Amino acid sequence: MKFYTDQFYFKSRQEMDRVFGEIPFVLDQTVEIAERCSLKLQQVKNPFPEFVVPPGFTIDTYFTKVARDGFEDRLQYLKPLADRGVLKHSISAYEARLEEEIRIIQGMKYSGYFLIVWDLIRYARENEIPVGPGRGSAAGSLVSYCMRITDLDPLQYGLLFERFLNPERVTLPDIDIDFCMNRRGRVIEYVTQKYGRDNVSQIITFGTMLARGVIRDAGRGMEMTYAEVDKIAKMVPLELKMTLDKALEENPDLKSLVQTDERVRELVDVAKRLEGLARHASTHAAGVVISPQPLTEFVPLYKSSKDEITTMYPMTDVEKIGLLKMDFLALTTLTIIDDTLKMLKQHEGLELDMDTLPLDDARTYELFAAGLSDGVFQFESSGMKDILRKFKPSSIEHLTALNALYRPGPIGGGMIDDFIKRKHGSRKIEYELPELKAVLEETYGVIVYQEQVMQIANIVAGYSLGEADLLRRAMGKKKAEEMAAQREKFLDGARAKGFKDEKKITRIFDLMEQFAGYGFNKSHSAAYAVLAYRTAYLKAQHPQYFMAAILTSEHGNQDKVVKYINECREMQIAILPPDINSSDVNFTPTRTGIRFGLAAIKNVGETAITSIVANKPFKSLFDFCERVDLRGVNKRVVESLIKAGAFDSVHTERALLYANVDRGMDWGQRKQREREIGQGGLFGMLGGGGNDDNHVMDPAESWPEGLKLKHEKETLGFYITGHPLRKYAAEVKTYGNATTGVLVEKPSGFDISIGGLVSALRTMRTKKGDLMGVVLLEDWEGIVEVLIFPETFAKVQRLLDTDAPVFVRGKLDNDESSAKILATDVFPMERVKEMLSRTVTIRIDTACAPADIAERLQPIIDEKRGSAEVIFELEFPGRFTALVRPNPYVKISPDREFVESVERICGRDTVRLS
Repeated sequence: MKFYTDQFYFKSRQEMDRVFGEIPFVLDQTVEIAERCSLKLQQVKNPFPEFVVPPGFTIDTYFTKVARDGFEDRLQYLKPLADRGVLKHSISAYEARLEEEIRIIQGMKYSGYFLIVWDLIRYARENEIPVGPGRGSAAGSLVSYCMRITDLDPLQYGLLFERFLNPERVTLPDIDIDFCMNRRGRVIEYVTQKYGRDNVSQIITFGTMLARGVIRDAGRGMEMTYAEVDKIAKMVPLELKMTLDKALEENPDLKSLVQTDERVRELVDVAKRLEGLARHASTHAAGVVISPQPLTEFVPLYKSSKDEITTMYPMTDVEKIGLLKMDFLALTTLTIIDDTLKMLKQHEGLELDMDTLPLDDARTYELFAAGLSDGVFQFESSGMKDILRKFKPSSIEHLTALNALYRPGPIGGGMIDDFIKRKHGSRKIEYELPELKAVLEETYGVIVYQEQVMQIANIVAGYSLGEADLLRRAMGKKKAEEMAAQREKFLDGARAKGFKDEKKITRIFDLMEQFAGYGFNKSHSAAYAVLAYRTAYLKAQHPQYFMAAILTSEHGNQDKVVKYINECREMQIAILPPDINSSDVNFTPTRTGIRFGLAAIKNVGETAITSIVANKPFKSLFDFCERVDLRGVNKRVVESLIKAGAFDSVHTERALLYANVDRGMDWGQRKQREREIGQGGLFGMLGGGGNDDNHVMDPAESWPEGLKLKHEKETLGFYITGHPLRKYAAEVKTYGNATTGVLVEKPSGFDISIGGLVSALRTMRTKKGDLMGVVLLEDWEGIVEVLIFPETFAKVQRLLDTDAPVFVRGKLDNDESSAKILATDVFPMERVKEMLSRTVTIRIDTACAPADIAERLQPIIDEKRGSAEVIFELEFPGRFTALVRPNPYVKISPDREFVESVERICGRDTVRLS
């Protein structure tokens, strides 16, 4: 037997036991090395890399100058708001807070840190690299706002500096920064050049064997089948921080299986020993470490299989050592916003400044209130859209609160429903003390944010905001001894401030403790609410540009592209096929819709696209072949362009063009050879030039609609000019209860009914040797895998031809990030009405019906007995209509033959299925 994981291979079980038995010793050595490195770093005067300041300044004085100069710049925005009476605090309050923050930062010796962060963000902005408005608790700092490290006014949004830097608990500051996805690497390169390649590195991260994954890994090593292991792994509850021991406690079926099946018991025993161990190493998505000296003085380095250099210690250990760690995150949303703004400038001459965007646009909040938030940052899940429709936000404060509340804790605790009722006045808003109204009014009397816990402690018990932050941390950790001490301190402080009702004060502390577990960082939520608002604003005000940008950002993800194409269609934005004369590389907005980019076409590479874009427009296939570089644009490229519809603007008959590709290529090659040897001018003077009107094309039969769509799908991955399933749209909507786009949001075990096309079929043998099928079922929103087990597969295999429209019923199996359907029945779409109709209504006009109509209908009904109820709709023109059920009670199977037979007697369109 072989034992292995992705990183380790063992010849025997004994060898595996020996190696994993030594791991604790190795980890002890690692900790010891880390402690020695930390001692060495403490001997260095400044743990931050040296920031060179201009002559005549110290680190502190230059930091103060940059912060104050930044404040002067911000005043250009703040003073007009103050003049209009919409600024919540006076300018003097801003000045006082700025000076206090400067004093604290200098006292904590973090001036250099702020200058390092300011400098790299300055570099990004000067080089047109989009930067996010803020992230995490740093948005609570006015200094950060003045230095343009963040773009969120902390006083206007009620954000606390002490949530970011607590003078009563000195820790390294932690400013995380979002950059544009495409150009984040340039910022890292700038930092590397400025502080030295030996002093800068990305950080390693270890993927660990978690409960479900470790069962799968151990099962592979024990040579168990996929089906066996998959069944056991799925018995582990899909929850955060789940362990195998916890799973055995929570799932009696799993516990019983372990007790009764020796092989499963051995699997779980092996998995328990491996659980929590490192499975593989990779580069952390965001972490960058910057050292005052070469990193090899403090940490070992690691070279990955991709030749990336990272620290060999993960992020937590790097922080323990005391090195400066920063998170440079790549955020696709910033790229989408940037692309939208560039297209608006290019096509409309409109320059929008996101930093000064008004946050009260009515159309934007209408979009939120209608739940039309596909593509809107952090607000596009179906659950969030449902909440938006119920809540109907109308301010940035509302978006901030919803962003904070949409998490498992508040959802599970019923906080969101309570919040919605309070907003709409169906639940009374009450405050334990009148003094708390100023803190809780914004959130309808509910404690939503960690900052509110801090403010309540400050107001009620006289805590400084620094002490209040320590209280918040203690509540989060739930240590009984510490909480008992804090409770006593809180009660004493409240008494000292004159609050006499001890029961009420105790209840306030209990509420704070309860909500501290749910409370979210308001600074982070507010910053991301602003980002969400910006995306929603662009979608509401400039939909074609925004959707073109989002389609470009997702061009490698077929499911997402299908989703957003459908969103465009619902927004009445036409999706146009690629075009050799109109398309650019990526999706582009036009007056009539959004045009596919040439990069979306399979088999069309960068060299070909460059040549096409540089030489457009083209008059015909022959003109195209004559002028593009045929070294990069070969026959396969031209055929793919035709199949995708990219030549429709020069000739609408795709089949004709396709049949003449060879003729066009021959012409183009001949003309290009002539140009190379200098004959073009002579031929032109003699009148032998290439007038396209002289070209005779070989005739060809038009492609039927189905073949045309098939070619679009083949070259683009999508249907553009139509969809084969559209003619069955009524059946899919009437008899289905889901589409592929919503499956991941449905629970496992959900009884599913869904229509689609058979995109692919793969057969396989079960352990018993029986044949089963795996179908890829496609509708207009995406693709889902359907497992058809042997008994069902034997009955339906003949229906599963490629592109066949079928209807599937079964159970949904939702596992982590993917959804599958376990089919119980499959039938052709043509029979969906017959198979699923619950009622057949036959309309009879009594004024013109034959006298023997009952006798003529009876044998048809008798022959087609089934499960659908029959109702006769008897029309008495000018008087009334009566609905009559036959006696005795009759049920039928309304297939096509039945419908045609009845309509021959009663007239056209007299049978209605539902």
